[in-house]
Amino acid sequence: MMEDSFQHKGLRKKLVDEIRRKGITDEKVLEAIHKVPRHLFMDSGFIKFAYRDQAFPIRAGQTISQPYTVAFQTQLLDLHPRHKVLEVGTGSGYQAAVLVEMGAAVYTLERQKELYLMAQSLLGSLNYRLHFFYGDGYQGLPTYGPFDRILITAAAPEIPEKLLEQLKPGGRLVLPLGGSGSQVMTLIEKKGEGDFVRSDHGLFVFVPMLGGKE
Repeated sequence: MMEDSFQHKGLRKKLVDEIRRKGITDEKVLEAIHKVPRHLFMDSGFIKFAYRDQAFPIRAGQTISQPYTVAFQTQLLDLHPRHKVLEVGTGSGYQAAVLVEMGAAVYTLERQKELYLMAQSLLGSLNYRLHFFYGDGYQGLPTYGPFDRILITAAAPEIPEKLLEQLKPGGRLVLPLGGSGSQVMTLIEKKGEGDFVRSDHGLFVFVPMLGGKE
């Protein structure tokens, strides 16, 4: 089950070449995508498609994001080793694994109990060390902040105020902003308390971010 064969590694190299051609330039991001065995994060019916650059359904009505999208969001974060990162929406755990590969201290938050338990078990078995939380992404993790970087992996209809408060000055928040349909990949840079600069980085499609927990 947990096998990562030469064939898988070869397919990952092809995937990295493909997303490089699509415009991902951060070599650290590409290296992390090359290291993470995406097939182990997939539902069994989709494993043979694991290294296609597309999203696939996982449990609880969620998806594992397209590798290009994961790479794009991660590149926008401009990560440095030992950065403290809050990920809102653990999902399959794939994005979290990429962040850990890049040397980040990852705090990941998931509202779906099934996904929270599944990702914790899988990432633990793959020896990825990070902090898991079950809760409402709109609230963030105030007791563990502030964070150097915050990443939201679901479509947020607005920028969650509490997450802005948990961002360090000099920090970055990346999120797909908008309602159903498509969202604008948005980067918020916190220059100082109450001083934010926003930039837009193209259209993407994500499942909606929901409040509360299930």
